[in-house]
Amino acid sequence: MAKKTRKSSGRGQRDLTVKVKTARGRKLSSTLWLQRQLNDPYVKRAKADGYRGRAAYKILELDDKYRFLVPGARVVDLGCAPGGWCQVAVRRTNALGERSDKAVGKVLGIDLQEVEPIAGAEIHQLDFLADDADEQVKDWLAGPADVVMSDMAASASGHKQTDHLRIVALCEAAAYFAFDVLVEGGTFVAKVLAGGAEGSLQTLLKQRFTKVVNVKPPASRADSSEKFVVATGFRG
Repeated sequence: MAKKTRKSSGRGQRDLTVKVKTARGRKLSSTLWLQRQLNDPYVKRAKADGYRGRAAYKILELDDKYRFLVPGARVVDLGCAPGGWCQVAVRRTNALGERSDKAVGKVLGIDLQEVEPIAGAEIHQLDFLADDADEQVKDWLAGPADVVMSDMAASASGHKQTDHLRIVALCEAAAYFAFDVLVEGGTFVAKVLAGGAEGSLQTLLKQRFTKVVNVKPPASRADSSEKFVVATGFRG
């Protein structure tokens, strides 16, 4: 059961904070997660703005800073479920052609699981690790991509170091895929976890891109070890 309590905002008003009681049969961790979701301003904004999840604001904030989702861009979103990043890409690249004075982009979402359709995006159920996946993607795009982005994370094992190694390996696989489909000058954006093993990934990206930065956008929770690598200027 959720209970609202009043908390002073310091602006002469009062904000409502939702506290959740632990129900019988529900773990404390589940209760804390639910309480965090109910009080997360990004979760509330996502509902109001029509995004499928709070993760949409991570790519929005990254794009606000580095400007890679430009009108006319061809974008591949790896592991796109539930679709928030695709929704942002559709709007930013003008994939629906809503701005007649701007070039029309193309957004391609790839995932192992079925994803609900997204207006302006082309969604395909595909394993990007398959041998011919890069050629299939370029076929769908009718050419190379300007941006490859990934918010993928490997299934959590509960062991921090193991999870870190898994997500770095997944990010490296996504990077090699990007090398095969990106146009010269293209951009690669991916989620990683801080933990020490990502040095080899950084070295790899610096060899193939002119600029590589690591960023923790404001929408990324403070208690999360996630960060994002943004690599621009693909050397081809």
